[in-house]
Amino acid sequence: MKRSRKIILSEKEMPRQWYNILADMPNKPLPPLHPATRQPIGPEDLAAVFPMELIKQEVSAERYIDIPDEVVDLYRTYRPSPVYRAEYLEKAIGTKSKIYYKYEGGNYSGSHKANTAIAQAYYNKKEGVRRITTETGAGQWGSAMSFACNHFGLELLVFMVKVSYNHKPGRKLLMNAYNARVVPSPSMMTAAGRKILEEDPESPGSLGIAISEAMEVALQDPYTKYSLGSVLNHVILHQTIIGQEALIQMEKAGDYPDVVIGCFGGGSNFSGIAFPFLRERLLNGKNIRLLTVEPASCPKLTKGKFLYDFGDTAGMTPLLPMYTLGHNFIPEKIHAGGLRYHGAGVLVSQLLKDGFIEAKAKMQRECFEAGVLFARTEGILPAPESTYAIAGALDEARKADLEGVSKTILFNLSGHGHFDISAYEKYFEGNLPDHELTDAEVEEALSKINLPVA
Repeated sequence: MKRSRKIILSEKEMPRQWYNILADMPNKPLPPLHPATRQPIGPEDLAAVFPMELIKQEVSAERYIDIPDEVVDLYRTYRPSPVYRAEYLEKAIGTKSKIYYKYEGGNYSGSHKANTAIAQAYYNKKEGVRRITTETGAGQWGSAMSFACNHFGLELLVFMVKVSYNHKPGRKLLMNAYNARVVPSPSMMTAAGRKILEEDPESPGSLGIAISEAMEVALQDPYTKYSLGSVLNHVILHQTIIGQEALIQMEKAGDYPDVVIGCFGGGSNFSGIAFPFLRERLLNGKNIRLLTVEPASCPKLTKGKFLYDFGDTAGMTPLLPMYTLGHNFIPEKIHAGGLRYHGAGVLVSQLLKDGFIEAKAKMQRECFEAGVLFARTEGILPAPESTYAIAGALDEARKADLEGVSKTILFNLSGHGHFDISAYEKYFEGNLPDHELTDAEVEEALSKINLPVA
């Protein structure tokens, strides 16, 4: 009997706990440092920015953390998400390997970001917060947080990276529809934004700048908290619902991946699918590779340095031990806006440093080519960010064919590209430039900061 292309789970099979990789890491990450004293910070240092329950999750070493019923109820509107066997894509490239993808675009935001937005909005509401500030690059995170905040009765102020604000008006309008206020960053609303605009009135913005603006506003009001869509431990924790489901689905398919792949901005979608599989490697000796793919124009994992750095441009966040290009780094205006971040999450950085995961960088035109092939074969137009994971999967399949072996490949299709038509238009017009950051440019960017080596 022919196996189904679509591997689904029932609501009863949806995991009721998030998985915390910190419990099983052989080498624990170094502690975050206070931005002023450069001493390790405690939970009380974060209380002005985050609700206490999220702070507890940020520092927790428990292996599993229960998902609240109110969060599960909203998850049920789109979870469990499906895994597909990409048979049409396999046929198009003539590979002997099997390619699977976990599709996270079937929710109100069109991306995996809803998994943590719902949780963060819930915990903030529970602790009496009235307003949340946040940043967004391509707009997936802002869209996810907008609906979640409105659902739980919270105001939301979104600082959207200016280049994406201009390129993707559809995302802004979706956030407005979900009752959020959206401001292009850098803006005149904050001291951080005004300083950037004074130095460069034409600044395209960056996630680091937008984070600075959102944090500045949050720190001025005790009833306002800040929310981040990637990088931090608690954000990655919430995303592990993806890999937890995928483990069950691959078992249902009677298969197991040789390699698990995700694109990389700050680490949330890659970690979400990869960390539960990494648990199986660490605890049960499963032979599996975990690969993340980042833009050649923003190659923090493949060309950055492992050191303490700020998560934002103005230096308001704690110093985190991570791979970074420097918090002042302004990436090129690539269309995968969600991948234009200078640093990598602490957990991913430590695991890469210890050799448990792999990273590679790719040019955007090749990735869009892979995305178009995927759309024409599998019927889903991928978000520009997701095209990097697709390109990585195609690389693995073609390499296996050259080696005369068959592999099982699983990647995270983190979202759809329905709001990114203008980027695809530029690709079809041949007007999508490639850019690769050179080693010299990396050294120049890092030379502008004076921070402790991790």
